[in-house]
Amino acid sequence: MTEVRKHILSEEAFLILNSGEIPEVAYYSSIHYLTEDPEGPHFNIQPCDLIPLEEAVIQRYRTIILRDITLGNRGRGIYRGLKRCAANWKRLVNFSDKRSIDISSVRKEVTDALREFLRQEIMDVSSGKRKTCINCSYAELAEFACSLGLSRYDLPAKVEMLCNYNK
Repeated sequence: MTEVRKHILSEEAFLILNSGEIPEVAYYSSIHYLTEDPEGPHFNIQPCDLIPLEEAVIQRYRTIILRDITLGNRGRGIYRGLKRCAANWKRLVNFSDKRSIDISSVRKEVTDALREFLRQEIMDVSSGKRKTCINCSYAELAEFACSLGLSRYDLPAKVEMLCNYNK
């Protein structure tokens, strides 16, 4: 692979890493630019060329998923809530499944972060420090947990009350 080609692919991966809420859109835009766009380089894309772009998609999804289960983000403008977090997790799983990409390390990180998020949210709401920021139903949260490899029984008992609080 030439240095110019590496540089262009690296720039596209950078754009994906810094893309918006759906990194898959940036991924397909990059492929279009690289192969078909009149102003693009008109590459004949090989599977190995896609690896840095796919890794960028995974990392971007990781970033936005963790953003919404990071305790310090509750109440801030960047926070989108568990409902969006679950939707982004589903998108990441679909993307990785289609390409047979192992996301087990991201799954573990998200699972651990979700458990800590829920534990602290229950403590903070129970002590009166804050109102809950959980913006999904218990069924949606349980489905999200299940897709991470958890069961309903792995969720803290009081979380169902918080899910129903915003209804």
